[in-house]
Amino acid sequence: MFNFKCNIYSKSMKKKILSSVIILVALVFVSSTLSEDHPILKVGKKAPLSDLKMKNIDGSQHSLASLTKENGLLVVFSCNTCPFVVGGNDFPGWEKDYNKIYQECKKNNIGMVLINSNEAKREGDDAPDKMEAHAKEKGYEMPYLVDKNHVLADAFGAKTTPHIFLFDKDLKLIYTGSIDNTWDGKRSEDENYLLDAFTNISEGKKIKITTSSPRGCSIKRVK
Repeated sequence: MFNFKCNIYSKSMKKKILSSVIILVALVFVSSTLSEDHPILKVGKKAPLSDLKMKNIDGSQHSLASLTKENGLLVVFSCNTCPFVVGGNDFPGWEKDYNKIYQECKKNNIGMVLINSNEAKREGDDAPDKMEAHAKEKGYEMPYLVDKNHVLADAFGAKTTPHIFLFDKDLKLIYTGSIDNTWDGKRSEDENYLLDAFTNISEGKKIKITTSSPRGCSIKRVK
């Protein structure tokens, strides 16, 4: 009797384990598939859709090409509410650095633009009027454009808010990922990826770190 019960228990446990493995594999497959749908633009590739016109919060229309300056363009996918942008209890957010980054861009003759691709929240927190109000409240000095139906985000493979894409004068990607590593509470030292890239550019050197992992909230796409 004892052996019989053990066998039943063993079979039951095997079924549960097998079920868990199947679920895990399915989740990995789904994650992989989603990633393949919009792969992140690779360093060295040219900016796609550089002539796409997008509406700024002041009503003007801009494209990446029109905003590119002598030494390139910085594209930041952003939004109005993500704690990684606006800050929260555990992280101050990167938005507080936007104007400082803009000044660094100006110093290095690089354009800068914020892109809002959260189409699933376009009738709510990321509506154009909310974008305008948020930009005024925070004193944004750079354009803040609406990426309708997240067309540009899809072409770039942008994943998070924020997600950084730095291009040279020919709109070839030279850095992508996070602004820095301050999100990591376990970091052993600070890594200022973007500011270091600006320093390398100003000194005529190659960028040492060209790719880092983007961190933030997922871009809210519509299905």
